[in-house]
Amino acid sequence: MPRPPRADEAGGLYHALNRGNARADIFRKPADYEAFERILVEGLGRYDVHLFCYELMPNHWHMVLRPNRDGEMSRFLRWVTATHTMRYHAHYQASGGGHVYQGRYKSFPVQDDSHFLTVCRYVERNALRAGLVKRAEDWRWGSLWRWLQPDKAATELLSVWPIPRSPHWVERVNEPLTDHELSAVRQSAQRGVPLGKSTWVDATVKRLGLQSTLRPRGRPQIRFPEDTAINEPRPL
Repeated sequence: MPRPPRADEAGGLYHALNRGNARADIFRKPADYEAFERILVEGLGRYDVHLFCYELMPNHWHMVLRPNRDGEMSRFLRWVTATHTMRYHAHYQASGGGHVYQGRYKSFPVQDDSHFLTVCRYVERNALRAGLVKRAEDWRWGSLWRWLQPDKAATELLSVWPIPRSPHWVERVNEPLTDHELSAVRQSAQRGVPLGKSTWVDATVKRLGLQSTLRPRGRPQIRFPEDTAINEPRPL
């Protein structure tokens, strides 16, 4: 079965995520998170990508980013996951022990308006939603914590956002998303459907050839021609 198309257009905004194989942990201790952040810094020095927010969770990660060349997000994330996998195996002496990640990363385009802010809230409150902290900014391994530090911890990893944050951003992140917002983000993450206003989604789907992301999953239903004999009782 062919893979669905992946959008990776210069100047676009994307939410990308990946999980550990069989949902296993890919970060076991603080040093693992720190090592991954160093990989991100190294990767951003190699590839022309802006990273706006991220959240590292025990068995997965989220990023919101912008490639500045066509295909650059794929090159960046491919290098990040490959480097992380290699160093993970070397550190835990697990070479040949199987895949670290479940497969290639998932991603979807995001409109540069309030939908971008919704996705960033979704990402930055991930640890709070999972019950790992009482406040979103307390999670050490994410962009919200990093932005709030008094030193230059943010600038080595994070770029200035394309649109301003909402007023009282930290409080906004700590507020739950509505059911509609949560459902929309999750659907986009699962299917690769662009997230934005309907007119923008239609234009983006057409321009990037993402029509398959809008189609229902599964095989088309087989319809048989009407045949009264089918419903006739069979002899016992």
